[in-house]
Parts: sequence; C-alpha cells; structure tokens
Amino acid sequence: MSDVIGITMGDPAGVGPEITVRAIAQMGAADRARTRIYGNRATLENALVATSLVLGLEDIVVDLPIEGGPLPWGKLDPRAGDAAFHFIERAVRDAEAGQIGCVVTAPINKEALNLAGHHYDGHTGMLAALTGQKSAFMLLASERLKVIHVSTHVSLKTAIDRATPERILATIRAGNDHLKRIGYATPRIAVAGINPHCGESGLFGTEDDVQVVPAVAMAWAEGIDVQGPISADTVYHRAYNGGFDLVVAQYHDQGHIPIKLVAFDTAVNVSLGLPIDRTSVDHGTAFDIAGTGKANHTNLNEAIAYARRLAAGTKS
Repeated sequence: MSDVIGITMGDPAGVGPEITVRAIAQMGAADRARTRIYGNRATLENALVATSLVLGLEDIVVDLPIEGGPLPWGKLDPRAGDAAFHFIERAVRDAEAGQIGCVVTAPINKEALNLAGHHYDGHTGMLAALTGQKSAFMLLASERLKVIHVSTHVSLKTAIDRATPERILATIRAGNDHLKRIGYATPRIAVAGINPHCGESGLFGTEDDVQVVPAVAMAWAEGIDVQGPISADTVYHRAYNGGFDLVVAQYHDQGHIPIKLVAFDTAVNVSLGLPIDRTSVDHGTAFDIAGTGKANHTNLNEAIAYARRLAAGTKS
C-alpha cells in the first residue's frame, strides 16, 4: 500500500481550498512529499492569497479544471458541485490503482453536487457508488467517543425502516473489524436503541425487540463483544467514560449530536466497507466565511493524521 495520502479540496466555493493549503503549509517536508492535492491549482492559489500564505504547489497538485473557474467564494454553484465530484472521482481511481493509500476529503456542498447532476446524499454514498459497493458505513472517531451509523442522510422514518437486523449486524461487523485493525484486540461495542428506553417492553414501540435484539444476538454468536439495545440517553455517557469502545447509532442525529458535542473540532469521519480508505473533516463548506482566511483547519489535520495511520498500516 502506498503511504501517500490524497486530499480532495472539496467544493471550490467553500472553505476546502483554504483549509487544504493551511494544512499543507503546516506539514514538514517529508509529509508534504507524501501528499497529493486533488483540485484546481488556480483556486488553490487564490486560497493562498486569502490565507496570506506562500507555498509552492507545483509538485503536489493534481490540477483538474473547473468550468468558468476560479469561481467566486461563498456562492452555491453547480459548476462547483461538478468539479468537487471530479476531484473525488480522480482520487478514488488513483487509490484503486494503489497510487495513494488513503483519500482525505475536504467538505462538499450536497445541493451543488445534486444541481450538477450527481445525485448522492454525500461523500459516503458517492464513494460507495464509485467503488461499486452497495453501501458503506460512516464512523465518526474521536479520542474518547467513536460512533458508527446504521443510516445517515435519510429521513427519520426511512432510517427506522432501514434499521433491519441484517443492516444492524453488518454495521456491528464493520465497526468491529475497523477497531481491530487500528489496535483494539476485542472491541467493546454498544448498540443504541431505536425508541425511547428501547421501547419499554413494547410500550413505546416494538422496533427494538424486532429489529435490534436479533442483530445483537447474531453478532454475539459470531464472537463479537456487543451489548444492546441500550437506551440512547445513557449509552453515549457510558462510552465517553470508558464503558464501550464504539457505539452503533441507529440514525444520523442520534450519532452526530453527541460526538459533535464532545469533539466538534477533532472528530474524524471515516468510511468503512469500501475497497479503499477514506477519512474526512466532519464539517461543511461554511460559505459564510469562505475566502476570508478565517477557516480553521484543525479538523482537517485530524483527518490527515488518521489517514496517515491507515496508509502506513499502523495501529493507533
């Protein structure tokens, strides 16, 4: 596996170009030599002006065109969505070819992406489609709390329907395999319930008994150290304080809210279930500050650090 990481600069009108050049400028020579940027060089040069940085980009940028670019900062534009898609597509192909060991994605704008005709719910669904996978899993990882999602960018009603025993079991397996890969000998996994108090023996619904309990039983039978369903109003507190290594969240907000509360600037989005490795920032394009030089690159640094561990095959 290559130890080179590839950073896709995200939506050209958002903060992705700025945080990318900030992260690159902060790297030492050795790390910079093991980094490629998939984006548009003219846009990145504008980002250098916005951030008052001086940085040679000629050796590290895979320069890809943007129709009418460089585009104005902070404006929703389907041309930006189209460019962001092609940055990611090229990085994925290079990862599949073994030229880079992990893809790190700066933020994209889902509306711009869809306006450009690329109909995905975000990075995870796009990456699954590009790599020929039926689906993938979103893991949000921080030092004290890690959460993997059964579903993400769907309505709450659809999320409950998607939480089948088979999907929950697949999510548990994906999380268990990843934690073993990064150094957990026997990951301790908790599965959050769907309903308040896990349905209270049917008083608040039967979904936990019908959908979650069978999945946990099957995972346990496979030798996975898993417990659940556990009421979502307590399970994250227990995990944060060391009771579990990973929580399986049933839907987007159930997992995102707690981890953004405790690790807003440091949580890394990791895609599991793909034939390539990918990490990402866990924030959006921030059009309101794009081009001002104010964007904070702390989260991108965390995503890059996680990617380097995966690309190097080392445990963390």
